[in-house]
Amino acid sequence: MKKFLVVKLSAIGDVIHALPVSYAIKETYPDSHLAWVVEPPARPLLEGNPYIDEIITFNKKEFKSIRGFMKNYGPFRDMLRQHDFDASLDLQGLFKSAAIVHAAGAKKRYGTCNMREMSDHISHPVRGPHRNGHIVDRYLDVARALGCRVEHVKFPVVVSDTDMSHASARLRKEGVPEGQAYAAIAVGANWPNKRWPVEYWAVLCDWLYDEHIIPVLTGGGPVDEDIAFRMSRMMEIPAISLVGKTNLKELAYIMQHARFVIGGDTGPVHLAAGLGTKTIMLMGPTDANRNGPYGQQQNAIEVERACRYCWKRACPSGFDCLAAINVETVKRKIREVLR
Repeated sequence: MKKFLVVKLSAIGDVIHALPVSYAIKETYPDSHLAWVVEPPARPLLEGNPYIDEIITFNKKEFKSIRGFMKNYGPFRDMLRQHDFDASLDLQGLFKSAAIVHAAGAKKRYGTCNMREMSDHISHPVRGPHRNGHIVDRYLDVARALGCRVEHVKFPVVVSDTDMSHASARLRKEGVPEGQAYAAIAVGANWPNKRWPVEYWAVLCDWLYDEHIIPVLTGGGPVDEDIAFRMSRMMEIPAISLVGKTNLKELAYIMQHARFVIGGDTGPVHLAAGLGTKTIMLMGPTDANRNGPYGQQQNAIEVERACRYCWKRACPSGFDCLAAINVETVKRKIREVLR
């Protein structure tokens, strides 16, 4: 039996992009053992995946201090080496993932085409036919290097009956009746440069109410909570806010049943695209060719700025990057997508 190790640790959106690799491996090697190393925040995305046999949690905090590293590295390395992996796939391409791959000691080691932090010295970078394409296809090129046939691209996200029930009940409790059309709106993003202005969101949500579509705000953390609060104060009718009120699997259910999903280049929006929901993405510092909603890149709206695709967390020139995308442009795209 072949044994494979996938290392994709974080962030949420990146792990979502890598999910089709698990299906590709099992489609070709159904009797293989597939283990995946992931950090705790993204672990729920892998739970219940029928194509992953073992989830190995990497608690990065335990390795940050010298004392912690000395205490935890040996047992972690020994645990990995007991598997005697035939091949590893480093889909992170950073020092921390390279260290894990090196510790595992697989016979063959493959990585992505754009590895950094010396990780290409540990794993062989796969520069496949999609090296200039979408990140999902770049990851699948690494699976192809294993001999995998990639006939279908599948994002295996399994939502339990309990999560479905909780999500459905939460929608009803917050004011979305069963059968009512709603749009899921990812209000924030980790990078300031990926966030649409709050006042634009407020105007769009008021328009959605006029179109008989309830805006449902999603996200998590203090920044998203602040955005949702400020939006509601600007709106004629406050939006339904589920910010901070759902786990990842409940969010998946909400995204899957939305009329459409809209937001910046952020994990929840990529989740929606992977689930097959109509998805609109507002983009500036990153480009749709690499990071747009997979299979729906035509639904990305990119800023008309000469400096777009800068890959900067914050604008060095002080621009509010996505402010160049006006509300009317987004309305037109929504009408087009729903048509």
